[in-house]
Amino acid sequence: MTTQAMKTGIAGLALAVLVAVSQPSQAFWFWKTKDTYTETRYPIVLVHGMLGFDAILGVDYWYRITGELSRSGAEVYVAQVTALDSSEARGLELITQLENLKAITGAEGFNLIGHSHGGPTSRVAASLRPDLVKSVTSVGSPHKGSPVADVVLGVSEKPVAETVVTGVLNGLGTLINGLSSNPTDNGQDAMASLQALSLAGSAAFNQQYPEAIPADCGEGDYSVNGIRYYSWSGTEPFTNPLDVTDYALTLVALAIDEPNDGLVGRCSSHMGMVIRDDYKMNHLDEVNQVLGLHSLLDTDPVTVYRQHANRLKNAGL
Repeated sequence: MTTQAMKTGIAGLALAVLVAVSQPSQAFWFWKTKDTYTETRYPIVLVHGMLGFDAILGVDYWYRITGELSRSGAEVYVAQVTALDSSEARGLELITQLENLKAITGAEGFNLIGHSHGGPTSRVAASLRPDLVKSVTSVGSPHKGSPVADVVLGVSEKPVAETVVTGVLNGLGTLINGLSSNPTDNGQDAMASLQALSLAGSAAFNQQYPEAIPADCGEGDYSVNGIRYYSWSGTEPFTNPLDVTDYALTLVALAIDEPNDGLVGRCSSHMGMVIRDDYKMNHLDEVNQVLGLHSLLDTDPVTVYRQHANRLKNAGL
């Protein structure tokens, strides 16, 4: 190659680099690729549990999860249903929100991911409106009830105690609702919520909504009415000494006679395909709370959600 040709080639390469650098949206296009790891076919809708919310004072219920899913291509929405109510009532609220989302986005259906009471809530929506749902995933959900709910209901058997318990819980639900960035105004019903999550209440619920619930401690049907079902949970109430809620969950866990996350037993969390039921997570770690404090000896909760979004993507969902 002649000296002149080399100079021309170098000048051309330099010009290409300058053009790329001068246009940030195109910068380094020749080696950077789009991150599509969590880019599911259908939007993801996150459904919170009892006393849940979307965000309060700038802190998300799904701490860092929504952003990390969106960063890699997922279209993510956060449902806002009543903090304290029956599974059916919350499920009907969720259906209305899904209908609105469909009208706005044109999506053919949604991937629901429900934490705690968000699991049964999502099951109602899937059962009554399968046309709106492509998959349901539960995270630490008490599909067969939680003995903790029975303990609280037992304490509430006397009229005075019931007034105190429901007053405190309903007041807390109202406060959470008021502080939420997307409040609902459907009133709070602590007793309906507790009864829905009790052992007897869950058994009755499963008779009406049996989809993907195993008869024993195994797995349920992977697919029902064209909807895929998944679940995962933790079994480690105490995971981080810096998290003050771990101490309370460790005490509450004593009410459950099987490995549990502090509020929900391992077998009770099973639905559909059980991805894993022994993460070193407690009930709050499962949504990366409080402020991301979790066990350093197992998978980061955010990573679990990212992996699951990729699982949905690979399943064509």
